[in-house]
Amino acid sequence: MIAIRTEHAADVAQRERLLDTCFGPNRFAKTSERLREGRLPARGLAFSAMRGGRLVGTVRLWNVDAGGRPALLLGPLAVDPAIQRQGLGSVLMQAALGRAEALGHGAVLLVGDAPYYARFGFEGALAADLAMPGPFERARFLGLELRAGALAGAAGILRATGVPAPEEAVPDSAAAARRRAA
Repeated sequence: MIAIRTEHAADVAQRERLLDTCFGPNRFAKTSERLREGRLPARGLAFSAMRGGRLVGTVRLWNVDAGGRPALLLGPLAVDPAIQRQGLGSVLMQAALGRAEALGHGAVLLVGDAPYYARFGFEGALAADLAMPGPFERARFLGLELRAGALAGAAGILRATGVPAPEEAVPDSAAAARRRAA
């Protein structure tokens, strides 16, 4: 049985291994990472999927300014390759979006596979006047309004607004990747 729960500090090492497995070492080069690095996820919006004490899925949301509108940036969403295509990604998405809406957030943005995320209501038109702070694939930049009109008039480049992470909260693999890139 898989349980979805709020992420615990003890999940970090397992989460980082899962993300390395799913996305490889180049994951730190993505523009979305620039909006996440050195920040904590939005309060109450980091989830772990656990099976038998082992982390098998993760999703996190991050506070951003979307052209003058508060929003969340979703990602990464990852599921252990051994159990992909069994619906866990959808369950994690529903948990994350439901909790974000319950907490009063109005909009979520992400860079991802449009056909996959369309099932949750994400669409490119809602992000059309927004941009990431670096290279990104326009067709994969999607938005979802949890509250009607939350992205109305939003234009410009996304900017991180979340709480800065204490230095010890930055995962070792992220710090190592930044050292290699420097």
